[in-house]
Amino acid sequence: MPLVTASPAAATPLSLDFPAAARETVSDRAAESDIALPAGPWQIGGPPVRRAEGTILRRAWRLTDRNLTTLQILEALRRQIVAAGYEIAFECADATCGGYDFRFAANVLGAPEMYVDLGDFRYLLAERPDGTHPLSLMVSRAPGAGFVQLTEVLSRGETDIPLVSPQDTEGRATAEDLRATLMAEGHVVLDGLTFRAGAATLGDNDSPSLAALAGILKSDPGLRVVLVGHTDAQGGLDANLALSRRRAASVRQTLVERYGVSPGQLTADGIAFLAPRRSNATEEGRRANRRVEAVLSD
Repeated sequence: MPLVTASPAAATPLSLDFPAAARETVSDRAAESDIALPAGPWQIGGPPVRRAEGTILRRAWRLTDRNLTTLQILEALRRQIVAAGYEIAFECADATCGGYDFRFAANVLGAPEMYVDLGDFRYLLAERPDGTHPLSLMVSRAPGAGFVQLTEVLSRGETDIPLVSPQDTEGRATAEDLRATLMAEGHVVLDGLTFRAGAATLGDNDSPSLAALAGILKSDPGLRVVLVGHTDAQGGLDANLALSRRRAASVRQTLVERYGVSPGQLTADGIAFLAPRRSNATEEGRRANRRVEAVLSD
């Protein structure tokens, strides 16, 4: 499909009225950028896409209602999108979208801010009647919560709303959020941990994700996790393997000594730069890749 450029006089960010209590988990803006939004189901080689450029605004929310289905959530939000002057260009649900392949082509934010159940998600693409300002909506669920991601293509000057970076949301991390992600996906990134390039020492500041993980482990003595260290791609593989293991060991030591977690519930290992979250071509990406994840262990 042709590239769509956001015109100067079009939409401002949508304000959604959710069908249940909702907490914004992240708001991510990329100025003067471009994006490819799925515009049809997955085919061999990928889904058809609607390409657009402008300011890309991605926001996600966690809904606390345990009973709302993904269809009920989507229908409530679809009505608001149409009322705001958009036309629905494409809509699908989990398997009809293309399941696993489609989800990873849909520019979905990472857990725990956004969660997608591959067997229960719904997606729609909408745009203005003149074909400008496309947006996409992804709705899914985790145990006990719903998740919504709205991706909008805006023009310069149209994102004059409070924006929350992933770092700003660290203070909102809860044991419930972390547990839901860990149990549903089998692993979770421990956000809020800061490692300098080439360093394994963990800072002295308390991390909400570490406190949440400690609370989960202490409340369930039979639960065991492997702490897996990750690095950016600066340097060789062997050096980064050793560094990633030291980072995981540093987190394990902190959980045991500062938070009182039983040592028998924790093991530590590392896989260097072999599983990046983002591209290592930018400092932002390298910073995101320097992390430790908790992985469920039998």
